[in-house]
Amino acid sequence: MKVLVAITGASGVVYAQRLLDSLAESDHEVHLVISNYGRVVIEEELPGGLRLPEGVVAHGLKSMNAPFASGSNPVDAMVIIPCTMGTLGRIAHGVSGDVLLRTADVMLKERRRLILVPRETPLSLVHVKNIELLLLAGATVMPANPAFYSKPTTIDDIVNTVVGRVLDHLGVRNELMPRWQEEKE
Repeated sequence: MKVLVAITGASGVVYAQRLLDSLAESDHEVHLVISNYGRVVIEEELPGGLRLPEGVVAHGLKSMNAPFASGSNPVDAMVIIPCTMGTLGRIAHGVSGDVLLRTADVMLKERRRLILVPRETPLSLVHVKNIELLLLAGATVMPANPAFYSKPTTIDDIVNTVVGRVLDHLGVRNELMPRWQEEKE
């Protein structure tokens, strides 16, 4: 599978790092695009910077000639993690001024997997309406809401619950988090 991971300027870059690491281990073709403010948040939240696993291909935000910017050569899936509400809104309304937004537009029009992972709270009515538009267009919106039934004890455990669910929706097998089990009688 060919996957594009996009990082925007929302807090939660650790989710993107874990997703990149997990995809690199799963033997998929992985591409990366980072928004301008995403780079600022990376500096703030990842003191050592973003570690690009071997094989991940990074593309410039203005590289409109990236192969996946066209419906004739889309990636199989795109994950925007973390996703700002501004990015989510621009995608919901068809604004595609850079390769990140253009690729999201391609994913919707080509009926490919587009997963957005916003990390915003509280939500305004504008946010909810934009999410509604994206759901109607076929996107999956997965707010970064970690699960606690597994009794996480570290930040890594919490991050894994969110990234594990993203990988599930990509169809990538993973053991990042414990699975809900049937009740024992």
